[in-house]
Amino acid sequence: MILCITHSGDYYNVDLFSAYLKSKNIPFFRLNSDHINHLQKISIGRDSFELTDEQGNTVSSSDIKGVWNRKAWTITVPENMDEDYQRIFINEYNCLRYNLITSLEHLPWINPYEAEKKIDGNKIYQLRTARKNQLRVPETLFSNDAEKITSFFYRHCNGKAVAKLHGVMSKSMAGEHMLSTMIIEEGSLESIEDIAYCPMIFQPYIEKSYELRIVYVDGVFFTGKINNSENADWRIANSNYSWSAYELPEHICLNLIAMMQEMGLCLGAIDMIRGKDGNYYFLEVNPQGEWGMLQKELNFPIAETIADYLIKRINFHE
Repeated sequence: MILCITHSGDYYNVDLFSAYLKSKNIPFFRLNSDHINHLQKISIGRDSFELTDEQGNTVSSSDIKGVWNRKAWTITVPENMDEDYQRIFINEYNCLRYNLITSLEHLPWINPYEAEKKIDGNKIYQLRTARKNQLRVPETLFSNDAEKITSFFYRHCNGKAVAKLHGVMSKSMAGEHMLSTMIIEEGSLESIEDIAYCPMIFQPYIEKSYELRIVYVDGVFFTGKINNSENADWRIANSNYSWSAYELPEHICLNLIAMMQEMGLCLGAIDMIRGKDGNYYFLEVNPQGEWGMLQKELNFPIAETIADYLIKRINFHE
């Protein structure tokens, strides 16, 4: 059996994955990470656990042979719960979830849990590793210091910068960021003191020809191109952009493979842009990033490739 850790609002990608497993007669169990709470019955012992989900389906850890960490999300708190108890509720269920997850660490995972946690939580490490592996990376500052940000702006940004949150506030196929990438110009610096309440990542604005969403699965690339040259972020633009298949240059592929291997990731959604200067710029890799739009619009067999890779890992492990 393959366990898929996802959340209650995630369907398209997971449905493709589970349908493919069904065609191969491989059992599948969906675990909604946001419902690892009062909606599920969970018991963890020294060597095993048993879980019954909100639909009444039961799984034992002894049945699980591999894990796809598709898209974990925050635990849902019951409505009308006393605010004083919410902190205890969230803390204890987070601990329960972590104990459940780590009891499966000896199995094949996509991606290895601790490796993914480190990469997803450290964008500066991502950029440093990308640069180490010969990828071009914009100058970057992650700060809450208005003076340092202003100095960075005048030194590196040529009158125009972008600012974005380090983390993700929402996860969906329509867009991963509720607060998207923002354009910073000289006039914006007048209110930069407010940055003390919300540190952000700052980079020079790069004049781009197009954006790329690259799905990496163990050395295989599925790359979509979107002709967004005028907006900072295609995910929040109102324009009706469409995806087209794109072939990356060989040297970019080799550098990305080296980067992903150093990060310990076998799966990730990589964002790059092609500048008007002809260069490729690495922006970030999201281990749980979206790719359903590429499979839907370009017929890329991404779900099937992920499943085949995990099946191969399970067979090798056994």
